[in-house]
Amino acid sequence: MRIVTWAIRLVVFLLLAAFAAKNAEPVALRFYFDLVLTAPLIVVLLGFFAAGALFGVLALLGALLRQRREISLLKREAGTAGAASPPPPL
Repeated sequence: MRIVTWAIRLVVFLLLAAFAAKNAEPVALRFYFDLVLTAPLIVVLLGFFAAGALFGVLALLGALLRQRREISLLKREAGTAGAASPPPPL
């Protein structure tokens, strides 16, 4: 199974490397106030992909922290409830 996983990773890496090699032409990004940034297309695509991934992680961070807080509260309640109740009779 490990060999299949590494083979898939290698194929994906080679496809992405070929994609990067074919898209090395510079492109101009035009911003407001006549600001222009010239960079290779693959760098621009990678930058926007990274920014999208970062925004996705930040969007999920609030829910993750809320769930962790709720889990710790429930664990504390379960611990105090278990210690306060007497053991069942034999």
